[in-house]
Amino acid sequence: MTNQNVIVSDRNPILGSKTITVSVSNSPLFSSPPTYFTFPRRKFLELLEAADKNNNNKNNLGAGKISSWVDSMRDSSPTRLRSSSRDSDSDNDEKTSWIVRFPSALNMFDKIMNAAKGKQIVMFLDYDGTLSPIVEDPDKAYITHEMREVVKDVALNFPTAIVTGRSIDKVRAFVKLNEIYYAGSHGMDIEGPTNENSYGESNQGVLFQPAREFVPMIEKVVKILEEKTKCIPGAMVENNKFCLSVHFRRVDEKIWAALAEQVKSVLVDYPKLKLTQGRKVLEIRPTIKWDKGQALNFLLRSLGFEHSENVVPVYIGDDRTDEDAFKVLREKGQGFGILVSKVPKETNASYSLQDPSQVNEFLKRLVDWKRKTVGEE
Repeated sequence: MTNQNVIVSDRNPILGSKTITVSVSNSPLFSSPPTYFTFPRRKFLELLEAADKNNNNKNNLGAGKISSWVDSMRDSSPTRLRSSSRDSDSDNDEKTSWIVRFPSALNMFDKIMNAAKGKQIVMFLDYDGTLSPIVEDPDKAYITHEMREVVKDVALNFPTAIVTGRSIDKVRAFVKLNEIYYAGSHGMDIEGPTNENSYGESNQGVLFQPAREFVPMIEKVVKILEEKTKCIPGAMVENNKFCLSVHFRRVDEKIWAALAEQVKSVLVDYPKLKLTQGRKVLEIRPTIKWDKGQALNFLLRSLGFEHSENVVPVYIGDDRTDEDAFKVLREKGQGFGILVSKVPKETNASYSLQDPSQVNEFLKRLVDWKRKTVGEE
């Protein structure tokens, strides 16, 4: 039975656009003008499913599968401006409905804190798009000084972890804080705080690396993909140690299909790796059953909260990969997820924030609330 003092989301994700437009061309690079077709979303998904069932080629690179990936890549892009007022009105209605389902965590702050009063809050934070803005060059996704200070304040008041697809070394170089837990490579590389803090923990170092055996394989695939994507302007391959990312933020949308084909073709020879997608990034990970949701559970166990009813895990993230953590919290019926997004998205989160500036404001208010409650005790 769900504890009445714990925040639980019983909201259902909403559907996106009712129609999907796809382009078809004989050339994977779209050198000839493409032909456009518009399908009802349900019909289009049925067509993709049928195409996938009929596609028995070794590399599984049928038109249906690639089209599915391109559509998915397009969905992760910023929403385009609509051309007609009717479409604009429809978008506004959809956003209003979405906000009702997933209200602002700032507007609902008092309700959230009332449910958490007397319990231990544990904070989990994504990095890109949550603590730092999404930028064209992933190597320049710097955190602001103000955000760094508020994350440090949060860590001094609550156990805090950054859970990211990036490597720990890269995120630590951005964040520059020793007081927090780092879960890199989608939680496949977890380290504890490296100096003593208010919880009495010191020099913990590596806590868990379930995909250590895959490191040589990942390094090989990184080199292969770097070579294969040289012909695709704007593509960037990032080695995240236990997984890798192929960023397409700067790739022309017309050649996304070519990029998806190149990436998927590499996996033919590496069946122990799988392809997933994040926000404007294709990601290759080991096939082991491990994700950000598993990392959240591991950290809760490490902190001694696995079976506690007096803990409120709070996970803030903007990416599809964060949905694994949102789903864990929903299934637990304990704590809550906050999706960072300016546009309606299907999600298992309970609440929403629009951008890193609102994340900053939420974290500030959380620290102020903690200091106030301590003062009242």
